[in-house]
Amino acid sequence: MLSTPERSGALSSDRFIVRFEGLKEMGFVRKPLICWVFVSMVVFAAQLSNGFYLPGSYMHTYVNGDKIYAKVNSLTSIETELPFSYYSLPYCKPLGGIKKSAENLGELLMGDQIDNSPYRFQMNVNETIYLCTTTPLNEHEVKLLKQRTRDLYQVNMILDNLPVMRFAVQNGVKIQWTGFPVGYTPPGSNDDYIINHLKFTILVHEYEGSNAEIIGTGEEGLGVISESEKKKASGYEIVGFQVSPCSIKYDPDVMTKLHMYDNTNPITCPSELEKYQVIREQERISFTYEVEFVKSDIRWPSRWDAYLKMEGSRVHWFSIMNSLMVIFFLAGIVFVIFLRTVRRDLTRYEELDKEAQAQMNEELSGWKLVVGDVFREPNCSKLLCVMVGDGVQILGMGGVTIVFAALGFMSPASRGMLLTGMIVLFLILGIAAGYVSVRLWRTIKGTSEGWRSVSWSAACFFPGIAFIILTVLNFILWGSSSTGAIPISLYFELFFLWFCISVPLTMIGGFMGTRAEAIEYPVRTNQIPREIPARKYPSWLLVLGAGTLPFGTLFIELFFILSSIWLGRFYYVFGFLLVVLLLLVIVCAEVSVVLTYMHLCVEDWQWWWKAFFASGSVSLYVFLYSINYLVFDLQSLSGPVSATLYLGYSLLMAVAIMLATGTIGFLMSFYFVHYLFSSVKID
Repeated sequence: MLSTPERSGALSSDRFIVRFEGLKEMGFVRKPLICWVFVSMVVFAAQLSNGFYLPGSYMHTYVNGDKIYAKVNSLTSIETELPFSYYSLPYCKPLGGIKKSAENLGELLMGDQIDNSPYRFQMNVNETIYLCTTTPLNEHEVKLLKQRTRDLYQVNMILDNLPVMRFAVQNGVKIQWTGFPVGYTPPGSNDDYIINHLKFTILVHEYEGSNAEIIGTGEEGLGVISESEKKKASGYEIVGFQVSPCSIKYDPDVMTKLHMYDNTNPITCPSELEKYQVIREQERISFTYEVEFVKSDIRWPSRWDAYLKMEGSRVHWFSIMNSLMVIFFLAGIVFVIFLRTVRRDLTRYEELDKEAQAQMNEELSGWKLVVGDVFREPNCSKLLCVMVGDGVQILGMGGVTIVFAALGFMSPASRGMLLTGMIVLFLILGIAAGYVSVRLWRTIKGTSEGWRSVSWSAACFFPGIAFIILTVLNFILWGSSSTGAIPISLYFELFFLWFCISVPLTMIGGFMGTRAEAIEYPVRTNQIPREIPARKYPSWLLVLGAGTLPFGTLFIELFFILSSIWLGRFYYVFGFLLVVLLLLVIVCAEVSVVLTYMHLCVEDWQWWWKAFFASGSVSLYVFLYSINYLVFDLQSLSGPVSATLYLGYSLLMAVAIMLATGTIGFLMSFYFVHYLFSSVKID
């Protein structure tokens, strides 16, 4: 399902081209055997990674006069978060008709709809082009244009896999955006003006193929490409795509005499409103554009750097480092105190003889008194097993995805690849969910009876919750005619992936769990449960408060992630996200273990669910922070539909975080309790 960019037409499509410089300096010319071994390894790796996009692996080169067509993605807005098709508005259409680009699973789920467009450029040819003149606007088209303009919808264009970038100055600060607005509404005015003239600036870098050694594979076998083909690889590569939009009122009688792609005189954008193209009924709108090619020193592998520069980067890095230091410091103190306390208790307990131990059990209170109840079966044990299994699945999916993204495999140039990779990993890791759920079930029950029901529940619990939430949101999107709505065909594909891949793998994992070595309890469980002493305050209050420490490691990155999702910004600091994830795992484990020990010290042996929610309660703060972000940072979000979509997706994210973090805390607490009572001599 992962798509790769098209390769340059200068070289045959049945070849894999690898470029590397400096072979002579590296000694490969003097050592032909080493050279061919290296080449063979590269070719073999290329065959294995044929379906993936590696940043810097593919590029297009164009010669002067080559025709390049831009593509258009869905119209998007931070006001509504409802994407719509570009051709839902009365824009010019391509001569050959509208053709949709192949989309992967992630693009479809994100609401992307990439179509071809009539915008055509010729390499290194600066020109001003006429596109078309619309028919007189009717009432429906005027209403739609006005609504999209006032909702701040952006047109998203793509050239050579680069999104178009626009620069604006606000309060003396230069701000960059991707896309350009549908129209413009002056403050305090009832009139709306459409953007119908675009001035494109395309940055190109001259690429000399003769300065690189190119090795290819084809039907004729392995060999170095000839000098003539190397010259064909020379040309220009696109490293930047910028636009400056404006509105111009044309005389339709004059413009209709032109044909598409006719050259016109250079155009100067007006500054007076009277010369803007107003949106009203019976108006005929003419669309034009001009293009200027500018040579740049930016190299092709670095062309995405301009998009990945995040606002407030210094604050971002400083805040992350500050949070890491504070959390490491607090967690270290808690962990040291905790180790000293437990070690002292164990040392005192083991140094006593049997008579003294019996007397100590009568006199002392604490975790030693719940030795006969600490492994008693918890309430809703099946649900606990299912949630822990699904948490392992989600945690594995997130961890592997972030690692691959930090290594550069999840390039923003491959749209939808991140989401597609997460879905594929989630399906594969169903085997881990089944294994962990059933093995925990065997540990609690002491038998494998009922493992099929546990495996089936693990396969359907979180996917079922996600399906219910997404179905409700999808009905809302369908009602709004948004491209963000999941097509019926994709629903069937998701059902197929769920029941034909995820469920069988989960059942296989459950079967493996029945064959795994059973986890034996170090102590016996009494037949009569011990009474838990009354407490002054509810224990769940402490559990809910424990989520604040893990949230402290997460909330800064959460702000940037929410901004990338809902404000259309790029997020690509996965290295820091990986560090935050590792820190979150450590803190969740420590917090859960400390709270479990505190509950055992007050003779509360019902620690199972409390250990899970001690770290899982961070999801509550994540959801509350999402609401805070909606109220204070997404003030432009308008309408109940948009707010419902936002809260629905936030709820799904909070459930996933609860299962993942709760699983971390529970598994660490289970290991701690098992180790603690294994260290105590029990007669």
